[in-house]
Order: sequence, then structure tokens, then C-alpha cells
Amino acid sequence: MSRVVSIFLPDLPTDRIRRDDPSIPDDQPLAVIAKSGSKRWVTSADAAARKVGVRVGMPAAKAQALFRGLKLVDADPAADALTLERIALWALQHYSPIVALDGTDGLVLDTEGADHLQGGEQPMVTKIFNSFHAKRLKARVAVAGTWGAAHACARAIKRETVIVPSGETFRAVEKLPISLLRLPEKTVADLRVLGFQSIGELSATPRAPLALRFGPEPGRRLDQMRGLKPEPIDPIRTAEIVEVSRNFQEPIGAAETIDKYVGRLVVQLVAELEKRGLGVRRTDLFVEKVDNTRQVIRAGTAKPARDVAWLTKLFKDRTEKIEPGFGIEKLTLTAAATELLEEEQRSSSLVEEETTDITPLIDTFGNRGQRVFRVAPIASDVPERSVQRISAAAEETAETWVGHWRRPVRLLARPEVIEAIALMPDHPPRSVTWRGNRHKVVRADGPERIFGEWWRRPAELEAVRDYFMIENERGERFWIFRAGDGVDLETGSHEWFMHGLFA
Repeated sequence: MSRVVSIFLPDLPTDRIRRDDPSIPDDQPLAVIAKSGSKRWVTSADAAARKVGVRVGMPAAKAQALFRGLKLVDADPAADALTLERIALWALQHYSPIVALDGTDGLVLDTEGADHLQGGEQPMVTKIFNSFHAKRLKARVAVAGTWGAAHACARAIKRETVIVPSGETFRAVEKLPISLLRLPEKTVADLRVLGFQSIGELSATPRAPLALRFGPEPGRRLDQMRGLKPEPIDPIRTAEIVEVSRNFQEPIGAAETIDKYVGRLVVQLVAELEKRGLGVRRTDLFVEKVDNTRQVIRAGTAKPARDVAWLTKLFKDRTEKIEPGFGIEKLTLTAAATELLEEEQRSSSLVEEETTDITPLIDTFGNRGQRVFRVAPIASDVPERSVQRISAAAEETAETWVGHWRRPVRLLARPEVIEAIALMPDHPPRSVTWRGNRHKVVRADGPERIFGEWWRRPAELEAVRDYFMIENERGERFWIFRAGDGVDLETGSHEWFMHGLFA
């Protein structure tokens, strides 16, 4: 079943300007103006500008009169379009093999079969929103069964993320305004003159009179929104993307035939990669069907690869998901993400190599939707900041953890409040209560004092933690800490927390 993600970027022009010019204060209202002869009007306004009353379409002079500190910048549609295209290419590598521009203020992604690589739809849309937020781009993300429904929900529903369940597409959009049907402005204006306001009202109208006056476009858009007519997404591509394809005069459908031609495409793709000195990290197989529908199979690798046998195996493990329908008329294999890959000098076969490459195992788990990673140290004394997730096949880092104090084998995702009976300020607890269970402390070591990192957060200027390793009567060992030095409340709340477990 098709699933489509629409990403709406309502403030793209002003967000682009702020990213290009970091000297603009975040709280300063910003508006973009267009010119035509002597006329100047607002084409985009950020949240701060809208708060003081600036609106799109307002004359620039009136907008400037509303707020003296308003910053006006000339519109640059070409720069906005280039920014949107770059964002689309970034999304192509990270989220879906099918990404296209959706007007001048959004993207559309076909995520059928790709959401499992992100842990499901909810984690996927949350990750997309957080990624855009981290890049200082305001975004709203919607998932639905059709392009039209996702487009409308992303622009009408004022939440950060929206997921329309399968089978409830029309129910989600029937009360939305007809302006979200992606019809020409004149058609929308004429429909409103006739009294149509919502998509549901227009859908309930007989098609013949509607088509007689407005042509087939309103009916086509309604059918596409409901999923009654297909709306293929033409993915964005660049000249740098390595791509090979095979057309068939007679449609194919047998699994053995599909595997045979996929294997041949892999050979051709690897040959092109060798010419450019590249290795592939993510490969997409586009399956074009006779009924004008498309299916995409994506395979990724932990490190750059151009091994024909291994890439062929990755796709043969996944081609069973292909549904040929009435037949396949074209196969296209695309290297969506590549990196430089140098030839390696291998030792003679007479010498046994002791190194074991686990990359194939990592690739197998990763293509089944499992998140494979390892942790590496970061230079930080604060325990939860001293680790980071890195690629399972990444090179070893130079950083090491502090070695003069023992660290637990398991660190909790976040410290949990516990009840403790302890003599302040430097003595370990006599007993602690964690998750409803009371533990009598028979042995303890500490305190290990860790100071806050004031250069990261000013609130940590005087922050202190005192860590203890404790053992209960059953031999279980825990890593706990007290927030504060036990004397001055400015150093912490003096509450106790569970932070880790020892083996």
C-alpha cells in the first residue's frame, strides 16, 4: 500500500536568509519583499514578523510602518529554488529513493517500503522534523496514502507531524478547503463563487456539470487525493548520480528472470563506479510496471562497496518483495549515495589473514530494518555526554574514556530519581529505594566528584555531582549520584539518582 510523506516549509525564504546571514538576531522580525515597477509587497514573513502584524501581500511601506525594527530583504526566488533542490537531494540520500519538489515550498517522498529502515512511520516523521529543526528550517510533516492528501494535511493541520492511517484518507481531508486541491487559482476562485468551500462538498457534486464548466482537472485531483487514480512521483536526479537501466520489449514477472537482470545491472553499475573511483553506500532498484506504477527496493552498505557478488546477494534477498502485477517493463539501478573508494592491495593467498570483516553481517541486519551501531567516547566528564553512536563500520576514534574510576556496563538513558538514606555531605547511602524496591547497601566506593560543563550551559557553572558505586546484600552493584555537594543548594538539588548498573 502506497504511503506518501509531504514536507511543508512555510518559511523557506526567511529561513534561508537567516541561515545565510547568522548576524540577524533570532528575535528580529524579518520579511521578504518583491518588486514590480514602483510596487513593493511582502511575499514572506517569519513568525516574529507575523506576530507584529505583517502579512503576505501587504504593501512593504505599510509593513515597515507597523514595526520600526522590521528587517526587509529583497526576494530571491532563484536562491530559494536552489535551496529547496539541495534539501531534496539531501532527503533522497537519507529517507527515500523517491523524492520530488512539491511546488516552491515543499517536498514529497514516496516512503512505501522505506519507513521500516527508520523504525516505523512515527519515528520516521519525528526524525524528519527534528532534522529540519536542527538545520533551522521550520517544517510540518504529514504522511498519508496519497500525494494529494499528504500535501493538504501538511498545509492545513497546524501540528508538527501528522499521520493519516491507511483507509482514512478522505475522512482526513473532506473538511479542508478546496484551495488545497492543487488547482489553478482562478479555478479555486470560480468554485468559491459557486459556493464550494470544502473538499467534501466538491467531491459530493456530480462530475458531469463540474467537468463541463471547469474541465477534467477538478475531478482528476479529487480522484488522485482519494487514491482512485495514480499520481506517479518523478524523483529528482542530478548528473552526478550513477545509474543504469534495462527496458523490456516484453514485460517480465518471473522471480528468476528479475534476479537475472538485476544481476546484470549490478555488473554494469559496478563498472561505472570503478571508472569514477567510487563505492556505493546506498543503492535503489526502481521497478517500472506496465500499469504506470513504480516500486522501489533500497539496499544499503555499512561502508563503500563495489563487490558484484555481495551487491547482487543484497538485492536477491530483497527482490522477493517485488510485486510484478501485470508485468515489469523497465528496471533501473541507481547509486543514490556514493563515496570515494580506493583499490586495496591484498596479501598473497599463501599468507592467512587473521582479520575478520563483519561488514556483510552489518549490511544484512541493516537491510532488514535493524539499527546497527556502536558507541564511541567523546571528550566529556558528564557521563551521558561522554558517548556517541557511530556507524558500526566506522574507524576507531582517538578518544578514550576516563580510566581511573570504574564505569558501569549499562548506563540508563536518563538518570532516575531514587530515595536514599545517607549522612551528608560525603557519606554513601545506607539504603536506596529504586523502582519500588529497597536495597540495603553493604559496600560502597566514592565519592567521585564530577563538575558541570559551564561552557556548554551557563546553568552548570556551579553544578556538582557526587557519584558512588554501591553493592546490595544480593551482590548487585549500582552507580548512583547525588546532585550537589551536600552543603550548598546552588550546586544542586541534593536529590539522589540511579544512573548505571555494573556487571
